[in-house]
Amino acid sequence: MKPDEIRKMTREERLRRLNELRLELIKLRMQARVGTLTNTARIRNIKRDIARILTIMREEELGISRE
Repeated sequence: MKPDEIRKMTREERLRRLNELRLELIKLRMQARVGTLTNTARIRNIKRDIARILTIMREEELGISRE
């Protein structure tokens, strides 16, 4: 997910997407523990997407604008 896509989302959409990603991360971690996970890079990508969403939400709280 690209930062521009996240910035176009409303706050509610971001929160919903954040919750979806967190749930997916939990499921993938469980799969990794059991040994059924095939795409290990997906965990890293989800963690990065979560960080991007949180960063953009924090930027908006602080009034930092990206042009």
